[in-house]
Amino acid sequence: MAVTDAAIDKIKQMIVSGELAPGDRLPKEADLAERLGLSRNSLREAVRALSLINVLDVRQGDGTYVTSLEPRLLLDTMSFVLDLHRDDTVIQFFEVRRILEPAATAMATELMTDADIDALRVILESLPERPTVEELVANDLQFHHRIAQGSGNSVLCSFIESLSGPTTRARIWRGLTQEGAMEKTREQHTAIYEAIAARQADVARAWATVHVAGVESWLRRALELD
Repeated sequence: MAVTDAAIDKIKQMIVSGELAPGDRLPKEADLAERLGLSRNSLREAVRALSLINVLDVRQGDGTYVTSLEPRLLLDTMSFVLDLHRDDTVIQFFEVRRILEPAATAMATELMTDADIDALRVILESLPERPTVEELVANDLQFHHRIAQGSGNSVLCSFIESLSGPTTRARIWRGLTQEGAMEKTREQHTAIYEAIAARQADVARAWATVHVAGVESWLRRALELD
């Protein structure tokens, strides 16, 4: 493993230094192994590991390329790890959401175009009058995704997207068990939208905090973690 780690570090340094840029093709295996002072087996293991975390893209019959290295792509790995959470650790994900989402909402209030805000309204209006829990959660994910995108910060958006997976099950559970949860979610989404539309960043931030904290508080009680 130490040899493989060294090989990974050498490839990483080539990318960090700019010697390999996003989209570049790596030199042939034999040439790269000789250049880096590695065995071909160590190089293969390093390439395999870096492809698993979306740093490299191995294309059969074509070669190995550096990916776009976009935050969304690199954070896909974090989504996989977070999906392995236990029910009690989902509380910690909500704690992180409670920090990030209000900040993203305030940023979006200032940066979203009028067209972006209209698109947010369309998402709200697309929810059926009597939605299923699954429809509500899907609409909720779409609503928050649009706001996160509106923050203009791709890293922040990717973090929030990664956190959505582990918390989806909790939101479905809440919709199935808590009386009035659907109505409350709809009301809070509307309040967030209206604050964004009015360009009231502090109000939008406050409503986003209330929205996430409400689910977190309910989940704490449900899991008897208070």
